[in-house]
Amino acid sequence: MLRQVAGDVALSIDPARGGRITSLVVGGRELIIWERLRTIDWGSYPMAPFAGRLRDGTFEFHGRTHGLPATEGPNAIHGTTLGQAWTVIDDATLVVELADPWPFRGRVTQQFALHPDRLDATMTLDADEPMPAVLGWHPWLIRRIDGVDAELEFRAARMYERGPDGLPTGRLIEPPPPPWDDCFVQVSEGPTVRWPGLLELTLRSDASHWVVYTGDTDGLAIEPQTGPPDGPNIEPQIVVPGSPLSLHMTWRWRRLDR
Repeated sequence: MLRQVAGDVALSIDPARGGRITSLVVGGRELIIWERLRTIDWGSYPMAPFAGRLRDGTFEFHGRTHGLPATEGPNAIHGTTLGQAWTVIDDATLVVELADPWPFRGRVTQQFALHPDRLDATMTLDADEPMPAVLGWHPWLIRRIDGVDAELEFRAARMYERGPDGLPTGRLIEPPPPPWDDCFVQVSEGPTVRWPGLLELTLRSDASHWVVYTGDTDGLAIEPQTGPPDGPNIEPQIVVPGSPLSLHMTWRWRRLDR
């Protein structure tokens, strides 16, 4: 387990379980949902080399169709590195080699820096050969802390239309009111989660896309991504050797009980 401590804040990351954050304690309060039955339903984990669902586990690249195992219904979901053990480079850095069933070679690196008032994180994909890719993080934040329910502030100008299969159609629409299980763009104000009277957490990222899921009774999922779900099919972004794909994220918190 990789651990960092800064003041009254403690961070734990498990390299053996997909390089995920398993705990973030701020002032004695846990912010991350601990282990649940499904691998994709807890912690805060990296999604690489694709994020969200991949329709029918297939995509085309350079005239060839590639197939991945179905991991949720007929689809593949949340990348392949979640099922791999990551290698610890130092107390702030993890790396994993892209391997089967992903058909292209490369590596993904995560770096973390914990401070008393924030967590800075960077994820980078270095390709050994051209490949389509999307990077993302999937935080599961606890909905209720000390009996106080979380409030979410989030504003975006556009949202991907969600088709009957739950995947984006590629068409952008005006966002409806929550509940959401959707991918947003043109985010004007980065997500803020507030437990009134206790804590405020603001998420900032250079992500072009945000997926927000509010349908879980125990947690909120607020996911910065470099592209949409089913990205290799509806909005392919090509990563080539020498031009890595990177994603940065900062969580900044403010105690409201002082």
